[in-house]
Amino acid sequence: MKNLQKNDNASEELDVTLHSTSTKPNLKGDRSSLFLLIILYIMQGITFGFSILALPIILQSKKVVTYGEQALFSYVLWPYSLKLCWAPLVDVHYVQWIGKRKSWLLPVQYLMGVVLLYAANNINDWIPETGKPNIVMLTCLFFVLNLLASTQNIVVDSWALTMLKKANLGYSSVCSSSGFAIGIMLGSVFPVLFTSEDFYNKYLRNTPSMGGIMTLESLLFICGILFILVATLIGIFKKEKDTRLEDNYEQLHITNSYKLLWDILKLPNIRALLIALLTMKVGFSAMRNSLLYLKLVDAGVPKDDIMVLTTAMFAVKIVTPIAVSKYTSGPKPMSVCLKSMPIKLIWSLTHIGFIYFTPMIIYSNGILNIPIYYYLILGFLNAISEALSYIMLVATTAFFSRISDSRFGGTYMSLLNTVTNFGMTYSTSIGLKCMDFLTFKKCSNDSKNNCSTMNLKKVCDENYGNCLTTVDGYYVEIIICVVIGFIWYGLFRNMLKNFQTKSSSYWMVYVNQQSEEKVDVSVDPCSK
Repeated sequence: MKNLQKNDNASEELDVTLHSTSTKPNLKGDRSSLFLLIILYIMQGITFGFSILALPIILQSKKVVTYGEQALFSYVLWPYSLKLCWAPLVDVHYVQWIGKRKSWLLPVQYLMGVVLLYAANNINDWIPETGKPNIVMLTCLFFVLNLLASTQNIVVDSWALTMLKKANLGYSSVCSSSGFAIGIMLGSVFPVLFTSEDFYNKYLRNTPSMGGIMTLESLLFICGILFILVATLIGIFKKEKDTRLEDNYEQLHITNSYKLLWDILKLPNIRALLIALLTMKVGFSAMRNSLLYLKLVDAGVPKDDIMVLTTAMFAVKIVTPIAVSKYTSGPKPMSVCLKSMPIKLIWSLTHIGFIYFTPMIIYSNGILNIPIYYYLILGFLNAISEALSYIMLVATTAFFSRISDSRFGGTYMSLLNTVTNFGMTYSTSIGLKCMDFLTFKKCSNDSKNNCSTMNLKKVCDENYGNCLTTVDGYYVEIIICVVIGFIWYGLFRNMLKNFQTKSSSYWMVYVNQQSEEKVDVSVDPCSK
């Protein structure tokens, strides 16, 4: 009881200190740092955009890539879901004369540049004009690239806490969200549209000719050079503050950092919450817009038009968090998420009808002729879907901010966000993998040939037949996911609503005073 009272008093003392030292934001002296943070987050977004949108759409447009192979490639995003495993290493191991954050940022960014240059040198072999793409090599290389990018994300998130004045720390989240969104847009739009001959001839050329504005090889080469150039400029011109001179400086040990994670995980309410977060996205595994775009490419919609629409959706991603901020900033943000969830589940059923009628709408007498109203309907469906997704995202993040122990905010938030990202990543991979399993086909002139493998499809083609889809796994999977989503909603709805009513002490970490003396409440929570 004495220890509990001592921790409560220390927590109250910390709250008083934080409030008393807060000042109004003043950007004087921090504008260059904010610009640098935006640039670094844009670079992380570029690699993410390549991985989550550009390459899957380019691969699908080749018409020789299965959804099982798309599921394999989706593993390239797993480092973002696993970065908590090595985040403590980034905090405690560094070279002092280089700088705590630059010790990691510079080699990581140089390596990202080298990987991009290597990709540029081999991309034409891995994605040939004709023939099967080398999915294994693409997956391995972009997994390494995202491993480096996720490490850079840890470094930049931490560096922002010391790079900016304490009064301006709120701007770091603006840099993160806006920079990352811009990077995703650049990393997805440029590789698809700027390398597209059809897009160039349709919108930018007076006389049709061969090739796009640039090749995928040249685009990767330019990105690699830019990554190396920015790292060099940071190494020469950006000075890092010596964290040893700060009042709250503590020399952390790797065992302390990992034990803090264990202390958080020992909280029974956290364990229940993590189970909910790990399974929350399963009901939406077939409803991601990236999967919808793949189905549209299969149906015959030009990938260039899809990327133009994707670019327009970034406006929704920017406006939605602002529009719902007055509701998510209240005492019960998860209620907003829980109200949006069944709406999104039901809304996903519109994808079934839209995909089903797409071939009837876009083809006229066997000729591709997409009417304007088709794109308006698609834009409306996507805008609602994106808005609901971002409402849930903003509400969930606001809930994390409310329950996280402020003394260890960095570790606490990283744990919750990492588990959430992992829940989304593995459910997306499973959703793509199950697509082929739930799809049934047969050859038009051989009922015994189910076209389940590339060899069987080839046999059907050689016999002048066509592989006809009898059951589309996309429709089946959406219905299954909606059912799973409502089951999850029934199991966890009341629990999450009750979590909102708990006091802050319900989520606090009462560390062992003897073994964790250096990470107690005397440490600035921002340094964690």
